[in-house]
Amino acid sequence: MSKKKVLLLEDDNNLGFIMQEQLEMNNFEVVLCQNGVDGLIEYNKNRYDLLLVDVMMPKKNGFTFVKEVRLTDQQVPIIFLTAKSLKEDRIEGFKSGCDDYVTKPFSMEELLLRIQAVLRRSGDNNSESTQTQFNIGKYNFDSEKQILQIGKEKISLTSKESELLHLLCLNMNKVVQRDFALQKIWGNDSYFTARSMDVFISRLRKFLQEDPKISIINLHGRGYKLIVE
Repeated sequence: MSKKKVLLLEDDNNLGFIMQEQLEMNNFEVVLCQNGVDGLIEYNKNRYDLLLVDVMMPKKNGFTFVKEVRLTDQQVPIIFLTAKSLKEDRIEGFKSGCDDYVTKPFSMEELLLRIQAVLRRSGDNNSESTQTQFNIGKYNFDSEKQILQIGKEKISLTSKESELLHLLCLNMNKVVQRDFALQKIWGNDSYFTARSMDVFISRLRKFLQEDPKISIINLHGRGYKLIVE
């Protein structure tokens, strides 16, 4: 059974290392970041099964981090870790998009039970994120084989074309934030990389032009949306 991958955001060095060690002893693969900015960069580079997020962090707090994650990913389960037990803070946490809320100090036994419950609830959604076969209007897309097919015609895609189309398909009829796509696929969001992505979007539009009910629209200053009527 493969290990679940956890992104842990905790600015307290001692607590962060203890939690990382305990989670790894319970068969989780853990990446630890100590602020929200580094956490968002790491999140955009890799796919995670769970995010454990401290609320009070330097550079970018937990609420802001989670709101930014939820702009592009409604599926990944998120648990807040906080020293605050005020009702208002819990409400803000759930409004920003978390799935559960654990108040410090907590036992690892309690945290592990919360993690198991959240992962159980999100099991169906997580399987969706690993989907490799898609129906896009008249087209069939296999992201693993990097093949886009319409009728008997097969179009072989490059790795970047396939990754970009896969991301659009996972978020079909939803906005994929430009910066998120750049970090996820190219690892940076520089001007030159952004121009390169525009070229790839144009190629995908050309590949999909045989079905007039399919379009990839550019939302200025935000990102792209794959629309299938």
